[in-house]
Formats: sequence, structure tokens, C-alpha cells
Amino acid sequence: MKELTEYREKLLARLRGAAAELRDECAAVENPFAPLTGEWTAHRVAFFLRGMLRDVYAMRARRTWEEDNPLFENFDADSWIAQAYNRDEALEKILDEFSASANDLCDFLSAMPTEGWSRLSRHAALGKGLTLQLWVERGLAHIEAGIQKFRREALK
Repeated sequence: MKELTEYREKLLARLRGAAAELRDECAAVENPFAPLTGEWTAHRVAFFLRGMLRDVYAMRARRTWEEDNPLFENFDADSWIAQAYNRDEALEKILDEFSASANDLCDFLSAMPTEGWSRLSRHAALGKGLTLQLWVERGLAHIEAGIQKFRREALK
């Protein structure tokens, strides 16, 4: 049990740290609207990651804690970004909200009883038996993939 507790503490520390890293990566980009790859810019990546954390992964973690075995529908990220993306929203506002979402989620998870991490949910495409911990891990993986996108582009 000690190892699992340590893993979860590191997971939360990494989530908080990743939010700060994303802010740093965006700040290092000279033009937030310059293409990284295809249509993706620093601004668009930050907008996307804020939405995914807040509206998908944090929401799923909270609902898994609050509800008995909730069912989550598949989330079409491509359709969502095509409809929701707002190029006019200030990057600083996006990053502030992203950091706040990450910190709020970490605070929520830190205050939650240990057994909360194992609460179960279902997903229309992924099936059943999905833990709250899985949603946190997947959210962090999304953030880390966004950070890697910046780093790959910086090497070019």
C-alpha cells in the first residue's frame, strides 16, 4: 500500500508540475499562432489541453467519485476543437485557467479518501471497470503529449 500511496503522490506532483511546464513551453514560443504541425499552434495546443483536462478528465474523475459507476460517452476531440476553438481568447487566460484546473483537481484528489482512487466508472468505447485513477493518469498523459509536441517542434 505504501508504494501505491507514493505513486499517487508522485502522480499529483507530476500533474502540478506538468501544468507549470506547459506554461513555460508556451511562454518560450515567439509567436503563439505560428504553426507547430499542421493547424496546431501553441495557442491551439494550450486551448485544447485546458479543455481536455477541465471538461473530460477532471470531470470524469469527479463524477467517478460522486456517482456510482457512471457511464461516460466517447468524446470526439476533433469535433470539439473544431467547434470550440477560440483564436481570440488570450493565451494568458487559457494558461491561468489550465493551471487552476490542474491545481483544483490535485487539491480535490489530495483531500479524497484513499479508496476514492479505486472507484469505478464505465465508458461507451473503453468498457467497464475504469478507475478514477485511470482518468487522472490519462489526463496527465494528454498534458505530457502536448508538452512533447512543443519540444519536438523546438528541435526542428
